[in-house]
Amino acid sequence: MRKPLLLACLAALAWQADAADLTDIYRLAQQNDAVYASAQAAYKAGLEALPQARALQLPSVNLSAGVNHYSTDSNVTNPMNYTSPGAILSLTQPIYRKQNLVSLEQARLQVQAVEAQLKLAQQSLILRTAQAYFDVLQAQDNLATVQAQKAAIGQQLEQARKSFEVGTATIVDTHEAQASYDSTEALEIAAQNDLEVKRRTLEKLIMIEAPNLDPLAKGATAARPQPDDMNAWVRQAEGSSLSVVVSQANAEIARREVAKQNAGYQPTLDLAASYGETRNGVTGNVTGINSHSAVIGLQLGWNLYQGGATRSLVRQAVANQERARFDLDNARRQAVLDTRQAFLGVVSGNARVAALQQVVVSSETQLKSTQLGQEVGVRTAVDVLNSEQQLYGAERDLAAARYAALMSGLNLKAAAGSLTEADLAAVNGLLVKQP
Repeated sequence: MRKPLLLACLAALAWQADAADLTDIYRLAQQNDAVYASAQAAYKAGLEALPQARALQLPSVNLSAGVNHYSTDSNVTNPMNYTSPGAILSLTQPIYRKQNLVSLEQARLQVQAVEAQLKLAQQSLILRTAQAYFDVLQAQDNLATVQAQKAAIGQQLEQARKSFEVGTATIVDTHEAQASYDSTEALEIAAQNDLEVKRRTLEKLIMIEAPNLDPLAKGATAARPQPDDMNAWVRQAEGSSLSVVVSQANAEIARREVAKQNAGYQPTLDLAASYGETRNGVTGNVTGINSHSAVIGLQLGWNLYQGGATRSLVRQAVANQERARFDLDNARRQAVLDTRQAFLGVVSGNARVAALQQVVVSSETQLKSTQLGQEVGVRTAVDVLNSEQQLYGAERDLAAARYAALMSGLNLKAAAGSLTEADLAAVNGLLVKQP
């Protein structure tokens, strides 16, 4: 059994008694998420581009050996049959190969790109973990709201039936309460299904059964961005967004690819050395001949014409350079857009949270007044149900606004390329630890 899976199983057993917080879920996602594991493997593979490019600058040594059998017969010599084993050891040291030099520059850029891609995958894992965590909490809030609403409507339905039996209310009140109760039952089923889907999504991330989660503290809000200036965040995103960093590296690699293919028109110079040995064992009256040879020298190569392949490769590299330039431009624009959206999401999200908090307070006051009015006969059971639904809806919207504001804060830092585990830990500090 793999070690991460073993740790996950042990953690699952521990969570049968204790609830998990956001940091716990993130640690499990680091160990078990397939997307992140794929990114790590891609990073390891990408690092090999540099030693491969360096190898082109180093000497290559080859050994070849063979055995040939010869049989000759002519009118001037005696027939001969002999076996000739031989071996050649050769060494080639590139002295000047423009394409190899450019390949080394490209490899360094490829390493920068894969490093940025791994960091991008880490940021993505943080965001996906937080989103999955809050989705489960929000689904739980929705279900709890519907269940509380159902219980309240059930009480009103029971009261309406009793009032009708004693003649203090009409059958209309009973029918309206029954219709509301049936509607709430349908909402409860939908909320239960949604919660199940959200839990399965979280389980896909951590590869174990979803544990109980620590809830968000009441009154928790996302911190205002620091600096509290959208343009400052936009400038940071244009240069530091990991998507931009990756696109910049790819654009530089594409630019150097043009130089690399143009180098196909240039000559190459290598140092070549070889040592060979051949042994001929001859039958008859002829003595066998053993030969040794050693050669060292310079080799000049020049590809004068290759059917137009070099010219085609240059055209292809130029087109890819243009594509990489457009990709970089699009990455910058997307980073700016994501940054602005996230910044506004935090600012407007906090304002919406404050407004919904007041809505909840007002709805609670209205419900109490409506209940009092029903007792004195100036309000009906329907009025009470409407007030209760308004309160439950406000509480649900308030919880959703808090989750959205916190996610906007994380997305803002991700868009600017500065999201770290410390930011996730800060959000984790807003949770209430459950026994």
